[in-house]
Amino acid sequence: MAGLLSQQNSLWGKTGQAANRQCTPQPESCQSAGPAPSLVIVIIGPTAIGKSRLALSLAQTFGGEVINADSRQVYRYMDIGTAKPPPEERALVPHHLLDVVDPDQEFSLALYQGLAYRAMEDVLGRGHLPLLVGGSGLYVWAVVEGWQVPPVPPDPTLRRELEATARQEGADALYLRLREVDPAAAEAVDRRNPRRLVRALEVSLGQGRPWARRKAPPPYAFRLIGLTAPRPQLYQLIDSRVDTMVEKGLVAEVEALLQRGYSLSLPALSGVGYRQIGLYLKGELSLEEAIRQTKFHTHRIARHQYAWFRPADPRLHWLDINEDPEAQARRLVEEWLHEVH
Repeated sequence: MAGLLSQQNSLWGKTGQAANRQCTPQPESCQSAGPAPSLVIVIIGPTAIGKSRLALSLAQTFGGEVINADSRQVYRYMDIGTAKPPPEERALVPHHLLDVVDPDQEFSLALYQGLAYRAMEDVLGRGHLPLLVGGSGLYVWAVVEGWQVPPVPPDPTLRRELEATARQEGADALYLRLREVDPAAAEAVDRRNPRRLVRALEVSLGQGRPWARRKAPPPYAFRLIGLTAPRPQLYQLIDSRVDTMVEKGLVAEVEALLQRGYSLSLPALSGVGYRQIGLYLKGELSLEEAIRQTKFHTHRIARHQYAWFRPADPRLHWLDINEDPEAQARRLVEEWLHEVH
């Protein structure tokens, strides 16, 4: 992880050739010397909707490179259960911020944000179009809006205490405590996700004051495309994807992670799919029940993603996957390229 931090720090102060920017660790100090900010395409939407497929098509059409914005795909050895783009797709178009850390390494929002800005500068420096792609709303908006993320390091003692509270009293106890110390953070976090609640409390308690989410938009022209579908169709896509994951070897992938010594208690393995299959391997669930629970909880994740990416948000250009989204997206990108340049 020290290597990752030094990589992140080495970014700032590097000049991006495409926009001639000089950047320091906080995005508000990135100043554009050019006539206009550089275009960055952002593709968002619920899980299983087809974001990666659209990104690949646009990248091939416009000379783009894909920057991951999925909080699970940063982990090595976790390919099937995170729907990570397969090697054949990654060979067609450069992909960034995949396989960044091992499952037992810390990975924070602040670190992701810095690495994402670095990747954008690198892509622009090669004269290519960056495409930020993923369904993790926390990651996407931190980058697009330039959140000033407090660089609070993990506190192992506090984390153990909070995790014990979650086990004994449930996630609601953590949520209520967060609401007391930092109401704004409580509004933004998924109250049913103990891992996110623990980290939010770590940040708020570590600072000794609530985190006022200040924003300093970075010097890019972000244009956002959202993919959507009727809810019943989306649930069918999710269920089909889960079945495909199992067919492709999700059980073997989780088994290999456990054999490498990675615990199901790790934040990386607490995600939907890995936890359920892990419980199956421990004999606590049948495979049928593990699959059923994975589908059910993934439906919930999709609903929560629409809370991050609101249909009424005027920044989002929503495309129905039943109405030739690739053609519509190509037209939008052509317009935006003309607008920016």
